[in-house]
Amino acid sequence: MFDCREEVLALTKQLVRIESIVNEGGEKVVSQAIHTLISSYPYFQEHTDNVIYQPTEDDDQERYNVIAFVKGTKSPSNKTVILMGHVDTVGIDDFQLKEYALDPDALAQALHNEELPPAVRADLESGEYEFGRGVLDMKSGVSSHLYLLKYYSEHPDELEGNLLVVFECDEEDGSHGIISSLTELKNLRETLGFEYVAAINADFVSPRYNGDPNRYIYKGTVGKLLPSFFITGSETHVGSCFEGIDPNFIAAHLTRQISYNPALCNEALGETTVPPVSLKQMDLKPTYTVQTALSAYVYFNFFIHSWSPKEVLELLKVEASTAFATALHEFKKHYQAFTQASGEPMNEILWEPRVMTYEEMDEHLVDEHGEAYIQHMDEFKGQLMLQTELDTRMFAARVVEEAWKWMPNKNPAIIVFYSSLYSPRIELSGKTDNERTLLDALDIAVENVQPHYQHPIVTKNFFPYISDMSFVALSDDEVGISAVSANNPGWGTKHYVNYQAIRDINVPVINIGPYGHDAHKQYERMERSFTLDIVPNLTNQVIKELIG
Repeated sequence: MFDCREEVLALTKQLVRIESIVNEGGEKVVSQAIHTLISSYPYFQEHTDNVIYQPTEDDDQERYNVIAFVKGTKSPSNKTVILMGHVDTVGIDDFQLKEYALDPDALAQALHNEELPPAVRADLESGEYEFGRGVLDMKSGVSSHLYLLKYYSEHPDELEGNLLVVFECDEEDGSHGIISSLTELKNLRETLGFEYVAAINADFVSPRYNGDPNRYIYKGTVGKLLPSFFITGSETHVGSCFEGIDPNFIAAHLTRQISYNPALCNEALGETTVPPVSLKQMDLKPTYTVQTALSAYVYFNFFIHSWSPKEVLELLKVEASTAFATALHEFKKHYQAFTQASGEPMNEILWEPRVMTYEEMDEHLVDEHGEAYIQHMDEFKGQLMLQTELDTRMFAARVVEEAWKWMPNKNPAIIVFYSSLYSPRIELSGKTDNERTLLDALDIAVENVQPHYQHPIVTKNFFPYISDMSFVALSDDEVGISAVSANNPGWGTKHYVNYQAIRDINVPVINIGPYGHDAHKQYERMERSFTLDIVPNLTNQVIKELIG
């Protein structure tokens, strides 16, 4: 077992003090600091080509990945283990003690004088926790990898193969970092013959429930989609509200149908995702008028373990149809009650539930209008790209809104599509030799390290949070994943991911990361003993089993 606590802690504090909030410029500063640090190690002074400062690709930000590798000398082997971790963080606007958010020592001192929740107070006074933005998510994990890189740079004779680190930016938003790194990983495989046998991420882990004593290691990861819904109604003056139907009314029923719905939890390998939940619900009316809105827009977080993006679209078409039918039923019931109270006659309601995917609508419009529609939409997307303030989600909504104008039948409808990055699910079940070897190595590592730690170290099958693990392997087949590109209105303009590049690397991945509480919150904190002692040693045990 390495006695590494103080060195990993010092590295963690050094990195936390460098502001690296995603999309705000600091990412390139922290990457430069890490590159400078690695380049100072004697091994990399001698092997300067073994450390790479890689700018991200197709990115509107200037930021960089740091990739470095040690070639083992114990015996010839191309087997290569990847250690990966992100260097960016979320913001600090939630911190009451904002001036101390990036200084763990000063923050801890200041917190002693604050009113704190009981659990936070207990952790602070225990002396076993380190506080600060990024200390848990995930600069302590990066520091563990840095420690191991340095160790093996000093002891390459202990490796039968290669140890490669990828410190990537932009994990907290668009994953430009890890996606860009695939180019360099492929290049190293082609030029140096690297054979990628395993990847080990070091993102944070937390309790799964109150009082949970376990410290989790994850095999594979949850997938994340952002299914989105463009909802059209029938516009009317609010004084004649039953002459049309408000798309917000339909949207409300859609949210009620989908959010927290346990039927949309995805079980695989004995583990179940949390249900989807709404992340936005709005109409697209630009200003106040006394007319009901023409359209509304809703999107949901959606986690998957085994379903493909294609299967999710099919499921959600059914849910949307159910919600639409419920909305029309409620509308009719309210209309009947109103006419009975007012004495006014009731008009016949002719609307029917109408749900289609963006791909289905787009194909219909191409058949209907041909080249005129195609050319118009290409020009529209080009003009929309000039509006740099539009994120991928609103860009997609505006494209669907524009395409809808070409629909000959303007009766109310719901269009289902994807409007953001798909983070693919990874199922690590032992189906390949590399998967079985990695799973065996992990079992041995846990068995060896568990006696040195008081809490149970438990392995589970799916990392439950979004992470860059999703971009080093693919469990989806080509048909399943093609639903992403065919149903994202910004695909090829505002948004693009080369999923084939992921399939080309396709390395089994696990997560051994720091333990703590309140990531992305003002009381973010990591437990020292597991994070600084166990994580580096557990990771090292896996490395030794694979290429030691």
